[in-house]
Amino acid sequence: MARPALAPQRRPRSWLPRSLLSRNIALLVALVALTQVCSLSALLHFMQRPRIDRASIIFSDYVKMLDGMLVAMPAAESRAAAARLNARNEAPASSVVAPETNPPHFFRTWQRDVFLEALRRHLPADMPVRWEIMDNDREDEARLWIRVHAGGEPVWIALPMIAETQVSGVTTAIVLSISLALVAALTGWLIQMHLNRPLAELAHAARGVSAGETPAPLPTDGPTEIAEVSRAFNQMTDALCQAEATRALMLAGVSHDIRTPLTKLRLAIAMALPRGTNDSLVAATESYLDTIDTILQQFMDYAGSGEREVPQRGDLNALVGQLVADFAGLGHEFDFEKTALPVFAFRPVAVMRLLMNLMQNAVVYGRSGLSVRTWQAGGFACVCVCDRGNGIRAEELERLKSPFSRGGNARGHSGGTGLGLAIVDRIARQHGGSLTFLDREGGGVEAVVKLSLNPSPFSGAPPRA
Repeated sequence: MARPALAPQRRPRSWLPRSLLSRNIALLVALVALTQVCSLSALLHFMQRPRIDRASIIFSDYVKMLDGMLVAMPAAESRAAAARLNARNEAPASSVVAPETNPPHFFRTWQRDVFLEALRRHLPADMPVRWEIMDNDREDEARLWIRVHAGGEPVWIALPMIAETQVSGVTTAIVLSISLALVAALTGWLIQMHLNRPLAELAHAARGVSAGETPAPLPTDGPTEIAEVSRAFNQMTDALCQAEATRALMLAGVSHDIRTPLTKLRLAIAMALPRGTNDSLVAATESYLDTIDTILQQFMDYAGSGEREVPQRGDLNALVGQLVADFAGLGHEFDFEKTALPVFAFRPVAVMRLLMNLMQNAVVYGRSGLSVRTWQAGGFACVCVCDRGNGIRAEELERLKSPFSRGGNARGHSGGTGLGLAIVDRIARQHGGSLTFLDREGGGVEAVVKLSLNPSPFSGAPPRA
């Protein structure tokens, strides 16, 4: 007893991008960003900070020397010298002890704060420092207010900021980092596009094999890893073609070897039982022989299924109309509802076998409400064979597409092998389409066949020997 197929387990949703292209680009950008952050941190910690610290020492020595000169001078001369430096008794209200950080100018304000911290560390406690921005629109126009001693009284003097406290190379480094990240993303995209091309060809060829087609050999002159995958796929395709050819040859041989004794058996029966001696026995025997012959023909149909037939441009509506007329001549009326279809390439004998199998199933198992309709949808020519049978549902018919599967309502019908729907499904897939079953409104089943209006370029290629 076959076990039911287990549903595939869903993996937890990943935060990573789904495509390999996106993942590689994200990885390259992340690596470049990490290296640039490390480089920038090293630049700030080991180069820029010591440079600012040295500048603060020089600046503090200059301020202390100026304060010492003012203290050493006579009081009157000291106040006169301080006046020439625009000294004030109080610092302006616009000056602050701790200036605010400006996120858009993070590195500029970082260097300013480092400089102020170092300067306060090197100046005496009675010489506080305050910061004033001259123009709110331009933070680079700023000055320091430092309290010194002139004529025995504390006064505030303004000193311009020196160049060492301004941004030096940091902005350039940031721009360079962003540029390198963009270059890394572009490089990753180019590399992945180069890798994706053979992978896309492999995926296309694999879909062709699953549809019963025989793709051309994949090129093996790319990167080593991709070439190895392509060689393995070519070997697999060759093995499948060999197995397919061996199976067809075996079935053809079995059919030929069995039909020869069947013919002799018919002749022996005809000679051993002359007409009129035992007609019921002769009729039953010939019926059994016809059943065996039909089974052999179904095996041959499944083995071939039209792979070697060359596609031809034709009118599908005309083919369906011909079959509807043929079945009507046998006493089975099908309502035919057709919609205009474009002329496209298909294998006429294989498609006729497909339609005959579906219509024969509708006659045998459906019996009433027989109809056929055609239409075009989404690049496919669609044919629907309908009946009002009540013996089997659509979901069970989907299972019967597997070879040698027969439904419960087929037990009373002899001469079947369970290959009819498998042949139909195989021919549909060879034409880039599909076979599906739907429960018909009001009872019955609808068998819907889709045939691609733009078949794969290698779908008509015969199997390789």
